[in-house]
Amino acid sequence: MTAPGRRSSTFTRLLRHGFTDPSAAERLLDSAELSAVRNDPVLLEALGATADPDLALHGLVRLLEAQGDRELLDTVIAAKPLRDRLLGVLGASAALADHLARHPGDWHALVMYEPRDLHPGVEEFERGLAEATDPVSLRVAYRRCLLSIAARDVCGTTDLAQTAAELADLATATLRAALAIARAAAPDDAAVCRLAVIAMGKCGGHELNYVSDVDVIFVGEAVDGADEGKAVRAATKLASHMMRICSETTVEGSIWPVDANLRPEGRNGPLVRTLSSHLAYYQRWAKTWEFQALLKARPVAGDAELGEDYIAALEPLVWKAAERENFVPDVQKMRRRVVENIPVTEIERELKLGPGGLRDVEFAVQLLQLVHGRSDASLRSGTTLDALQALAAGGYVGRGDAVQLDDAYRFLRSMEHRIQLYRLRRTHLVPEDEADLRRLGRSLGLRADPVAELTREWKRHTGAVRRLHEKLFYRPLLDAVAQLAPGEARLSAEAARERLVALGYADPASALRHLEALASGVSRKAAIQRTLLPVLLGWFADSADPDAGLLNFRKVSDALGKTPWYLRLLRDEGAAAENLARVLSAGRLAPDLLMRAPEAVALLGDGDGGGLETRSRAHLEQEILAAVGRADGAVQAVTAARGVRRRELFRTAAADIVGSYGTEAQPVEADQGALVDLVGGAVSDLTSATLAGALRAVVREGWGDTLPTRFAVIGMGRFGGHELGYGSDADVLFVHEPRDGVEEREASDAANKVVSEMRRLLQIPSADPPLLIDADLRPEGKSGPLVRSLKSYEAYYRRWSLGWEAQALLRAEPVAGDEELGRRFVELVDPLRYPTAGLGDDAVREIRRLKARMESERMPRGADPKLHTKLGPGGLSDVEWTVQLLQLRHGAEVAGLRTTRTRAALTAARTAGLLSEENAGILDEAWVLATRVRNAVMLVRGRAGDTFPSGARELAAVGRYLGYGPGHVGDMLDDYRRTARRARAVVDDLFYGG
Repeated sequence: MTAPGRRSSTFTRLLRHGFTDPSAAERLLDSAELSAVRNDPVLLEALGATADPDLALHGLVRLLEAQGDRELLDTVIAAKPLRDRLLGVLGASAALADHLARHPGDWHALVMYEPRDLHPGVEEFERGLAEATDPVSLRVAYRRCLLSIAARDVCGTTDLAQTAAELADLATATLRAALAIARAAAPDDAAVCRLAVIAMGKCGGHELNYVSDVDVIFVGEAVDGADEGKAVRAATKLASHMMRICSETTVEGSIWPVDANLRPEGRNGPLVRTLSSHLAYYQRWAKTWEFQALLKARPVAGDAELGEDYIAALEPLVWKAAERENFVPDVQKMRRRVVENIPVTEIERELKLGPGGLRDVEFAVQLLQLVHGRSDASLRSGTTLDALQALAAGGYVGRGDAVQLDDAYRFLRSMEHRIQLYRLRRTHLVPEDEADLRRLGRSLGLRADPVAELTREWKRHTGAVRRLHEKLFYRPLLDAVAQLAPGEARLSAEAARERLVALGYADPASALRHLEALASGVSRKAAIQRTLLPVLLGWFADSADPDAGLLNFRKVSDALGKTPWYLRLLRDEGAAAENLARVLSAGRLAPDLLMRAPEAVALLGDGDGGGLETRSRAHLEQEILAAVGRADGAVQAVTAARGVRRRELFRTAAADIVGSYGTEAQPVEADQGALVDLVGGAVSDLTSATLAGALRAVVREGWGDTLPTRFAVIGMGRFGGHELGYGSDADVLFVHEPRDGVEEREASDAANKVVSEMRRLLQIPSADPPLLIDADLRPEGKSGPLVRSLKSYEAYYRRWSLGWEAQALLRAEPVAGDEELGRRFVELVDPLRYPTAGLGDDAVREIRRLKARMESERMPRGADPKLHTKLGPGGLSDVEWTVQLLQLRHGAEVAGLRTTRTRAALTAARTAGLLSEENAGILDEAWVLATRVRNAVMLVRGRAGDTFPSGARELAAVGRYLGYGPGHVGDMLDDYRRTARRARAVVDDLFYGG
């Protein structure tokens, strides 16, 4: 017996070395087998370094009991390599401890520590299995070889990839040994047939688990002169016997199941087919997943020449699989089905099949391989990690993404290995028992708090895999690349020229020069461009001017060539590449905006740039005012504000174009009215925020924090109505009110200086789109003062106001400056624009006369009135004046009419019964279409216009924006005339009184 004091000391030491049951450990150390070395610090430290010291000690005692002499113990104490290997295995695998207890002499397999022992291959394993002549001895020899693999694994001599490769090589050697046993048992069958065993799955990919089904396919042929039918039957007997040898349970357990269900027709198909039968099946009947499975096919046993012939015959079919209809969606759908079939109680613990698990990495890698490997042979590896490395090297996956996936895959596979190693059972579930989790964490080197650290690392890696799987596996570009013709995935000069001509490029020679400049060379940038360009060319060709799209793409790429995120964004991030193609080929405005700030390409993705969702006025104003506050002087401040405006104009134009064109992922089903409202609201809010920034800059430079007078900007016209187009001027009124104690003259001078300086700063020539402030709707027009006090406005409107001014004020809305003053201005003009007495006949006749005069005087000479979107019949003017007449007549009693927005007022008039639903719909359709045409003209030509362009290419571009494909420009013009004609009929009835 051990003295109590000494026992307490040992107990403490055992706890310190990681034992969870020190009392049991003390009893084992006191056993006859270990009593001589029970206090040896070397042994305790070695046990403490294992995954489970209690398990290791128990296994060691069992082994020593079975051994019956001191040779092993003396060797273990003296030789560190053997000590680490043996105890490492005993502490990680109860199953291998059982094997050693049954076959105690097998510990000698761990003694070797030479270079050829570190990374054995198939030949070394075949030597280790050479003496096996029956299923029982094969199992013993297999476990002996497995013991050496596990020892190298748990000691860190091999990494995950090497361990998985060794397991696959051991499986190969085992299949060969099993086939040899089967042949020896049936020499007559062996004499008439050739049989090749093709490894599939993880064995084929050289990445096998400790315990896994070994997936195979069998190919049989007759030897010269033999009957084919007889040969196939003989080969089937050999294959069946070989499978039983590996799969059946004996007194030594089983090796692993051999699974042939990946063969043609699965378990319903013949076990063995001839090569021609295999080929016929894959050419005619195979499903997408079967070609995906063939990615890992590798001859491993039997007739080597036949196996190589099988691979050579089927490999071309594998690399054509991506050309199958719906290939990418089919693979994606299959992955979703796998997840859906996982029991709910297991999905969070499922290492292999669950979201963020191993299969997510494998499916993403395989899908990318099948799509891009058609034209890039470097991707044709059956090993996941090798393929991932090749995808990164070729630019198909970002380096950072590849590193994260590699790290996660290695960690998750290591978890899977150590879970299976414990009992040598096929499982992919993370255990729930704390002792199991502790052993698992310690086996992976997590020692401080194994359970917590393991859980944290596991969740971190699965989270990364889930995110990257979604990013890569559902990448829109992938499906587009898969749909390319076989020779197009990588461009050659001749193939590119033919494709350019077929796609409708007007100048293929220039286009080829752009392609050469973008894609030539061996740089990573050029490699990514070669992946992008074949798809982009098709998207450019979907526009009216593909040549301009390609030229613009080259300009943007040249400008951002050294920016690391640019090509990565196009390759990886959502629909960024397609969005860019649409934007660059849709006309001049958006590319011009982008060229002035190429970094705005980031807005086309789904990341932190905010995407294409337009920003609120409050958000824009906050950003602009912050930029103004940081600027050094008013000029720099307004320059900063105009820079924000340029970026946001691009965001709005891009959102409009993408919404109008649609994408391959989201075909266009755009609500035309919603797009008009999007542009009108976004540009109006942006103009308001820009004016607020200019006002703050001027006041800060001239007066510091406080202007001597309150000051507000009132939006008028389309600005006040939230209906600005890309090229619209900003119609405004300026109003001020002296602060307490400030003289009228001082206040007036300050207000006038503010207005003059705001206009000057906003009109300084620059590369940014101009923002013209138009104050001609002020009292007395161009003859009146630019800015008035609120009292002055009150006096003027009370005494001198004309009918057209009341009508103009229907659009008045505060847009910048003092909010309280703006609100009071609105209260002042409400009685004028919504008169309680309505309109008399004279006033109505005057409005009609003014409209007719305006159209007569302003219609451009030579213009076709029927196609003039503003002044022509059924155009903007017709609809707006009709709506405004209803507002002037009924605004006092119908609250919904008290709005500055044309469409909202039209809806209110319909709701109030002032016009029929049909007529309201006709007017709304005409107004939306005319606005869309004006926006299209600005996007296409880069300058404003009120009528359709005369040039064929520009006209076609307007048509494409409006949803008319090639050859349908005439339909577009006919539809516009018809829509305008119907609207004019309604206007004649409502505005002109029939």
